[in-house]
Amino acid sequence: MTTARTDDLLLREHGLRVTGSRLAVLRALSEHQHATADDVVRAVRADLGSVSVQAVYDCLHALTSAGLLRRMEPAGHPARYERRTGDNHHHVVCRSCGAVADVDCTVGHAPCLTPSATSGFAVDLAEVTFWGLCPACAADPVPAAAISTTI
Repeated sequence: MTTARTDDLLLREHGLRVTGSRLAVLRALSEHQHATADDVVRAVRADLGSVSVQAVYDCLHALTSAGLLRRMEPAGHPARYERRTGDNHHHVVCRSCGAVADVDCTVGHAPCLTPSATSGFAVDLAEVTFWGLCPACAADPVPAAAISTTI
């Protein structure tokens, strides 16, 4: 768990101004990995009180651009953010409820996969998303996606 002082230094080391919103976003993502932007907005509002949605999106963009956050976009799901950066890990996503978990790469260093052709690109990262059912959804005889909310 990071401390506010550590986050202050981290922001400065990456050339970013230290603001209450940025610190609150980092705190939110320390407590809720793989959070959506809406999840972060709710957590930051609970932490700071009033904050605009745009301010949180601006923080997410600045922190991601600086390499302090990683953004992942599982197909058919909203983008998610995490603080785990700079390593070679992938994700597993539940097809039913959308839960996300980290999967360490077992092959080795980035990009950990070698494409059959690069078309001249200098490949430095491979993102892999595994899909399946989380333990809760696998144990549920009625998948969450099949439950109707109509009465």
